[in-house]
Amino acid sequence: MKYMSEYRSSEVVKQYVDELHKITTQPWTIMEVCGGQTHSLVKNGILDIIPKNVRMVHGPGCPVCVTPLNLIDKAVYLAEEKGVILCSYGDMIRVPGSKRSLLESKARGADVRILYSPLEAVKIAQENPNREVVFFAVGFETTAPANALSVVHARRAGVKNYSILASHVLVPPAMEAVMNDEDTLIQGFLAAGHVCTIMGISEYEPLVRKYNLPIVVTGFEPVDLLQGILMTVRQLEKGEAKLENQYSRVVRPEGNPDAIKVINEVFEVEDREWRGIGNIPLSGWEVRDELAMYDANKKFDVNIVKVPECADCIAGLVLKGIKKPFECSQFGTKCSPEKPLGAPMVSSEGACAAYYHYSNAGDLAEA
Repeated sequence: MKYMSEYRSSEVVKQYVDELHKITTQPWTIMEVCGGQTHSLVKNGILDIIPKNVRMVHGPGCPVCVTPLNLIDKAVYLAEEKGVILCSYGDMIRVPGSKRSLLESKARGADVRILYSPLEAVKIAQENPNREVVFFAVGFETTAPANALSVVHARRAGVKNYSILASHVLVPPAMEAVMNDEDTLIQGFLAAGHVCTIMGISEYEPLVRKYNLPIVVTGFEPVDLLQGILMTVRQLEKGEAKLENQYSRVVRPEGNPDAIKVINEVFEVEDREWRGIGNIPLSGWEVRDELAMYDANKKFDVNIVKVPECADCIAGLVLKGIKKPFECSQFGTKCSPEKPLGAPMVSSEGACAAYYHYSNAGDLAEA
């Protein structure tokens, strides 16, 4: 199977691992930004076969995990008190708000629906003209085109009872925030290949120059990740700092111009609060003012009081790569996928969920 079996080849994996062990002469700390990459690293045992002094830490690349607590509370409020049909991707509905999750709201009778595409939500709005339909539009640059397109379709079709509750966050500002943290130890990045498929790679060049570190755009299969790590370590060992594209079979330097066009038609860049991290300037997309009728934040004037995060949860430290999930005293005890204290334990891209599902006690003791 093209681009599947080739990128899971044990022979190629061994070749890259052997070279990594050969060239690594000192400790290096590399962050993979994307939660999907984190899951692949842990699930495939890659952390166990690379050199011990190549330390992979897990970044804030889980959009569900960084969706602000009060925005989840707003979605719960809209579903329960405003009676909207609240639509969302599956992993978002299990993330805890300050009182409960959307899944718990659904159990209490709210009309919460799990969809695979925001265009399904537009269709639901057309089929229910007397109900307001809100799609919880969460994601990085990867999901933004589809969410933007749903607004374009609703507008063209004259659908007035549809809106999106946007929680779109951008990767480069998050990487910069990680590097600006006084506790960071990051010396190189694996950038998220699917984000770069949409946006291209040029916006990473300023980060390479500013922080003098390598950034390698990387895919998600075991061979992708090992090659990305190898490319990063090669640079670090040579004292280089360049932007490289491991995922060239998918990522073009310019990205996807059509996707970028529809994003810019619907969204504009604003400051954004990141759960567990705080406010990051110019790190999110909001619906443009001229499309306010499709913006649930503007359409429903709901004031949700901000409440503090659970004091027992160290999700913010995990998202910034300062702590590993198993370093949390609540990991696997008070916090589990069935009863999560924070979003990284429940999201399909959360680092805590990856360690919970794919690591055993022995792995954690040695990590």
